[in-house]
Amino acid sequence: MSPTLKMAALALVAAMAALAGMWLARVQAPEPLLLEHATLLPAARPLPDFALLDQRSAPFGPERLAGRWHLLFFGFTHCPDVCPSTLASLVAARRELASLPGPWQPEVVLVTVDPGRDTPARLAEYLAFFDKSFTGVTGDDASLARLAEALGVAVIVGPADETGNYTVDHTAAIFLVDPAGALRAIFSAPHTPDGLAHDYRLILDRAGGDRT
Repeated sequence: MSPTLKMAALALVAAMAALAGMWLARVQAPEPLLLEHATLLPAARPLPDFALLDQRSAPFGPERLAGRWHLLFFGFTHCPDVCPSTLASLVAARRELASLPGPWQPEVVLVTVDPGRDTPARLAEYLAFFDKSFTGVTGDDASLARLAEALGVAVIVGPADETGNYTVDHTAAIFLVDPAGALRAIFSAPHTPDGLAHDYRLILDRAGGDRT
């Protein structure tokens, strides 16, 4: 084979290899989801071990997140605006997702950032105003901080006023945990019922959830 033909053959092989690579990439790479507010993580991120209490004073650890999808929100019962509005959006989003089979409907967990005031009894009383199926979680400062840090939640406790009241600034994102107990997606504020339900359904489809 002449040098010219040899060069042409090599160029043809290289071009075919490049085209094959592009085709394989298109076949193997999933189409990007058209999410409104959520960010789907490239890979599920396992959560650290933690030992907390729910609103019934029952132990709440990673095992309580296994087997179902969960939406975790960090907040506190004395929150004046963001927390109640977010919980109201979660109530409405759950209503929009009611057509899903039971195992695919997400459960909602409020993790307090104010354990000094948010006792199990206080959480139970507070969540009853929104949805009695919601779970409230509290515990000691170190355990709560460990979980918050793992999820990238910032918590800043403000100074107390003359009556002893104080506020807590915190990340307002909602965290989607999959049935394996790993972080799968993050919903950024502002939260709307339609946006939460829309993005959750898309993520569920991508994860292979059977919605029939």
